[in-house]
Amino acid sequence: MSLFSVFNVSASGMSAQSLRLNTTASNLANADSVTSSNGTPYKAKSVIFSAEAIDETQATGVKVNAVIEDQSAPKLVYDPKHPLADAKGYVAMPNVNVVEEMVNMLSASRSYQNNVETMNAAKTMALKTLTIGQ
Repeated sequence: MSLFSVFNVSASGMSAQSLRLNTTASNLANADSVTSSNGTPYKAKSVIFSAEAIDETQATGVKVNAVIEDQSAPKLVYDPKHPLADAKGYVAMPNVNVVEEMVNMLSASRSYQNNVETMNAAKTMALKTLTIGQ
């Protein structure tokens, strides 16, 4: 793998983790949203990754395959005074687990940081290589 392939691999990882961070932030922002644009409770989303060949040197990067919605049932909260409560007094809340989302956000943030550090190390090596001939 060439030194320049490192930049492509790290960039694909940074792009994928950025989307993961945005998706997680959206889940956290809508954790208490009783209705979404279609009138149903918000459904948690997650990002699906896969490996992808970056260039002819067989370097493998990250590809985002899809952003999918969690199909699990919404959480039911008993609140008979809520305007959207059903006949039994339950309100359907989003299926977002805030603790899992916070862990996901920390993991994505660390992965993004690691890709930045890898890119900086590759840049430093490339610059040092240029000064060898002086």
